[in-house]
Amino acid sequence: MFAATGVSDAEGNLAAIGDALDTLPALPAAAVVMGMAEPPTALGARAVPVFAFPEPAVTALGRAADYAAWRSRPLGSRPDLPGIDRAGARAVVDRLLEHGDGWQSASDAAAILACYDIQVTQALGVASKGEAVAAARAFGYPVAVKADDPRFVHKTGTGTVHLGLGDAHQVRAAYAEVAARIEGDENASVTVQPMLDADVELAAGIVHDAQFGSLVMVGLGGTATDIADDKQFRLLPVTDADAAAMWRSLRSRPLLEGYRGSRPVDTDALADLLVRLGRLAEDLPEIAELDLNPVMPVRYGVQAVDVKLRLARTGDEPDPIARRLR
Repeated sequence: MFAATGVSDAEGNLAAIGDALDTLPALPAAAVVMGMAEPPTALGARAVPVFAFPEPAVTALGRAADYAAWRSRPLGSRPDLPGIDRAGARAVVDRLLEHGDGWQSASDAAAILACYDIQVTQALGVASKGEAVAAARAFGYPVAVKADDPRFVHKTGTGTVHLGLGDAHQVRAAYAEVAARIEGDENASVTVQPMLDADVELAAGIVHDAQFGSLVMVGLGGTATDIADDKQFRLLPVTDADAAAMWRSLRSRPLLEGYRGSRPVDTDALADLLVRLGRLAEDLPEIAELDLNPVMPVRYGVQAVDVKLRLARTGDEPDPIARRLR
């Protein structure tokens, strides 16, 4: 740091500082020059950057230190994943795209996820009030009744989902309302699904960025996911180190680890889910959006309760292979 005065040899002092820094090429450095009308932008052969005040200089050094720490972290490995049926998933996607792209039914999305051994809470399609009640009794109360209809991407507030139904009367009433909403669409159906109970709800999925292509996402889930805005994203390919770092970087991490007596999440299973989502995005670039919300902890791992999937033909989305900035 140098502060010029009316009697100081400003040019000589700055040259001396530059020469001294040149003898220490491995030392991260920033210069602060104050009191000069036209200070230099850099000092010495190293071109050490010059700042007008100490605060931005220290901030710049902090950013450089953070970047160096990031560069030094292990990249991790691309693990072998058992239970993947790429050909089966490709066949489902090709079949769906024959009828057009866009949002798909939850049952078709679940079929694709099953090919990558990604767990989805079972849902039974029903065609009458009696079938709905029978399914609810088979699962055990409480249950949810919802529409499996690509037109209703967000079911809350549209009358196409009823949660926490505790008896046959509630199930019949819910079936009647949902069926009325989807009447006339032969591709839509009513489903019954068991309710899961957990102390924390997560969200995970695949999104596309205009420059980076496919990204894998994890965050706090539930209806308040966008309000909480606690999310992490990673580029492809997703390594085991990436997956572990994603959930550890969440602000809500204490909830996942068991905050104040709450049930902890199986974080190994969560990391496995994220790696599998990354592999799915690599293998099927036609997946433009995949939203698993909520993702709930279960006895053995984690399960996606609700699934939203949008397909796009090749060329309609950014090239997932390209890793270049414009």
